[in-house]
Amino acid sequence: MGRVISEKGEYNVVDVKEEEGEVLHFLDKEAELESGMAVSCSIDWTRRYALMRYHTALHVLCAVVENNYSGKWKGGMIYTDKAHVDFDLPSLNSKLAEEIINEANRIIKENRRVSSRFLSKEEAMANPNLAKTEPGRELIKKLDVVRIVEIENFDIQMDGGTHIHNTGEIGALKLSDFSNKGSNRKRVEISII
Repeated sequence: MGRVISEKGEYNVVDVKEEEGEVLHFLDKEAELESGMAVSCSIDWTRRYALMRYHTALHVLCAVVENNYSGKWKGGMIYTDKAHVDFDLPSLNSKLAEEIINEANRIIKENRRVSSRFLSKEEAMANPNLAKTEPGRELIKKLDVVRIVEIENFDIQMDGGTHIHNTGEIGALKLSDFSNKGSNRKRVEISII
């Protein structure tokens, strides 16, 4: 995830959590750090960039399913070497999943710009499609400012995560696995080749 370096030693960050408004960094060993001590921090860029590519890839994939098949996103997981997303699309099978991947690759090759901006709660509430899930819609009600991520002329949604600058940075997607988790949950696993 990253490193923390001080005059007392170097530490690997193994987890980061937010608790009660504070960001906590968990280190691989007990640190001799004191309040006010100068430290330098670095992220593991290789890991971060892989997660950014997969995160943006899932935006493309979900938008293809929503725009072309009226399917809904049900959840997903991103790793450094793969990602999966679950859809509520009863007709989804491995053949259709391949078609979706092909359409996503077409969008990716267009090198569409990926950008972010902030909207007020009122502006965000005026566009109910910014949140793709009910928990997301509830979250907008609690925020004063909502961060929006937009794939140029293709998709726009609220999102607080990290993304790449254009879809071409994703690379080509490959269907790694397809599984049926029930009539309202079909899982598509992808890898970047």
